[in-house]
Amino acid sequence: MTGSKITTVCMMVIEHMKIAMLSPIAWRTPPRHYGPWENVVSLLTEGLVRRGIDVTLFATQDSETQAKLVGISPRGYEEDNTLLPKVWECLHISEVFEHGAEFDLIHNHFDFLPLTYSAMTNTPVVTTIHGFSSPGILPVFKKYNGKVYYVAISEADKSPELDYIGTVHHGIDLSQFTFQPNHGKYLLFFGRIHPEKGARECIEVARQTGRKLILAGIIQDQTYFDREVEPHLDGNHIMYIGSIGSEERDKLLGDAYVLLHPICFDEPFGLSVVEAMACGTPVIAICRGSMPEVISDGITGFLVADVPEMIAAVSQIGDIDRYQCRKWVEERFSVERMVDDYIRVYEKILG
Repeated sequence: MTGSKITTVCMMVIEHMKIAMLSPIAWRTPPRHYGPWENVVSLLTEGLVRRGIDVTLFATQDSETQAKLVGISPRGYEEDNTLLPKVWECLHISEVFEHGAEFDLIHNHFDFLPLTYSAMTNTPVVTTIHGFSSPGILPVFKKYNGKVYYVAISEADKSPELDYIGTVHHGIDLSQFTFQPNHGKYLLFFGRIHPEKGARECIEVARQTGRKLILAGIIQDQTYFDREVEPHLDGNHIMYIGSIGSEERDKLLGDAYVLLHPICFDEPFGLSVVEAMACGTPVIAICRGSMPEVISDGITGFLVADVPEMIAAVSQIGDIDRYQCRKWVEERFSVERMVDDYIRVYEKILG
């Protein structure tokens, strides 16, 4: 059978399959503001539906989708503190696996906990590992290694102790990000306010370069914010604007001079980096984790070793062609490419 005929047969199989898409329930799918995993699940789900694939999305009841929606938790537990996370997580995950026989494939985006339910069904389970929050969770992945399928979101995030069926970089909906050919004047931090994301380091860059800094994102570590960020806020030179929605995000990213990403950990992927480049805004990032896979050094920004190098790189941002930033994302990080990659993973699993 020729390659084209094999592809046609595989697509016929995929188009007639039923997929259970398991989303986290910390936030709504898609999220109103923060919720990177839920955002990726939404983009993938809607992309598969557009391809004519039968998808059932297991998410919060208030989620929005063109797929069939099954919701057990009324809202995301991060948006309603009356919901006990473990209670609703158990109810949510069990709903999927109790109905596992109704599907051809279960796609888990809910980290390690659903793996412990996987023996409840003979339906193949593929898990996208959205990063390792701690080495302490690895034993669960190791126990089910070879029994389920793992997808990495970057080559850098692969564990040498696990087997993977593939690597699929995240994709974004380019229609949500407006290309801005002219740069603004402010430095931008866009992410969780947490020590590993480097908000304090961004403040130091702003002080040393004399440029305005805007910080945006949820406060994930209140003590860190109170000690390292808030004392420097002046409402003018250094500003914190909180977590923002999609329309505000588009303008904020596009109007920035540069996105700073001084991470203090091995970044699994870095959606905000891709989103900034989609708007034409270059990125300066500490060269850890996935950053060499996501940023083209010297073309879409700069990969640096530390904060002093980051400070020095700010003065070189004017040399970056903002159109090349957008082009880089269009060629490598579109939602269409992500959907294509996952369909190939499904084909491998189902033959």
